[in-house]
Amino acid sequence: MSKYLLRNTAIELLLRIEQDSGYSHLLINHEIKSKNISPKDEGLLTELVYGTLQYKMTLDYYIAAFIDKNKKLSPWVRMLLRMSIYQMIYLDKVPDHAIIHEAVEIAKQRGHKGVASLINAVLRNIQRNGVPSTNDIEDPVKRLSIETSHPEWLVKRWVNCYGYETTKEMCVANLHHKPISIRIQPMKISRIEAMEQLESDGFTVSPSTFSEQGIIIEKGNILKSSLFTKGMITIQDQSSMLVGEMINAQPGQTILDACSAPGGKATHIAEKMRNEGNVFAHDLHKKKIKLIDEKAKELTLTNIKAEQMDARKLRERYEEDTFDRILVDAPCSGLGVMRGKPDIKYNKSEEDIERLSEIQKEILSTIAPLLKPNGLLVYSTCTVDPSENEKVVQDFLSRNQNYEIDQEFFNELPSELKNAQGVTKYGLQLFPQNYQTDGFFLTRLMRKS
Repeated sequence: MSKYLLRNTAIELLLRIEQDSGYSHLLINHEIKSKNISPKDEGLLTELVYGTLQYKMTLDYYIAAFIDKNKKLSPWVRMLLRMSIYQMIYLDKVPDHAIIHEAVEIAKQRGHKGVASLINAVLRNIQRNGVPSTNDIEDPVKRLSIETSHPEWLVKRWVNCYGYETTKEMCVANLHHKPISIRIQPMKISRIEAMEQLESDGFTVSPSTFSEQGIIIEKGNILKSSLFTKGMITIQDQSSMLVGEMINAQPGQTILDACSAPGGKATHIAEKMRNEGNVFAHDLHKKKIKLIDEKAKELTLTNIKAEQMDARKLRERYEEDTFDRILVDAPCSGLGVMRGKPDIKYNKSEEDIERLSEIQKEILSTIAPLLKPNGLLVYSTCTVDPSENEKVVQDFLSRNQNYEIDQEFFNELPSELKNAQGVTKYGLQLFPQNYQTDGFFLTRLMRKS
């Protein structure tokens, strides 16, 4: 694919993400498969889309210095400017003159001579003079918002929760890729065997300290590995693996995964059970049940029973005191996974957080009687907001006197996490800047006998 067509494709994707609220990772993957884009072009396309998205607010700040504030830009013109400036400022493989030439050609094809002249003028001005400094922004919250392209309301919220320095570290971390991690299927291959095979195939890997099944891929495309195609491994963030470890599942138990799709945690739990016993996996969306079934089939796991159902209605499906273990990996704002899904930060609001926290409370309240006395319940989210994490747990405990925080949870954490920044009496908050993982919260509750 020519660089011209590639950049045009990137603009189309960016417009669909912004205007139709499409999910960036799904749209990119669909485009790569449907157009059979080569691995080399796949890397550049992904970089252009994710990078432009990741720095959108910063790029708009730069554009504003060169465009009259009263001038209305068409969405595609603004997107072309964003993408071109992103390449000029943050990438160094393509020379500026080539970036400007491609942008002008795209402008001619999509618009008219006047638009092409505007694009050319702005980009050449930046080439000569650079972009404006953010030092002139006096308010530190607004400055951090622009510098790291996080909405100002979100930065302010995090500063109120965690302080300025932790917020800054989190915002900066969200701009950078993290390594992919994988989980072995232990009934098919050992971690040592998997690491040796990957290294012999040219991968650079290291063991995860979060899970005895985890491997960090520091270099190499794991999707091309024979281990992946043969169902010996599955891609999963280390933070999610920690859930499967901390639920302490045993062979022969009966376990509920109340909000299961796409099935990464359910299959990990099933592996921990050595494929013995039962994992009842549910999800609100019927089409997502297929993802759980497919994941189980890939890993040759037969003890997962997946069925569509709203977690808030599971008392209609099961009797009280049914389960040895329950996992509530609750629907959440997703503010911990912005490194891989940068569009999330522009599509969420404080109202979303409050609405989701009520759903989380409702799910926990519904699920609580289904656990056997002395059973364990793990609550987790892929967000960093206390309203969805600690405060939900506090609320649940205040309403359910027969539950308590399981203190053994803290003793069983991996050694490097026992004194982590995010450990509180209510659980563990992982921040994206600390362990090269997603931002994630988890805790373990016990039902008293």
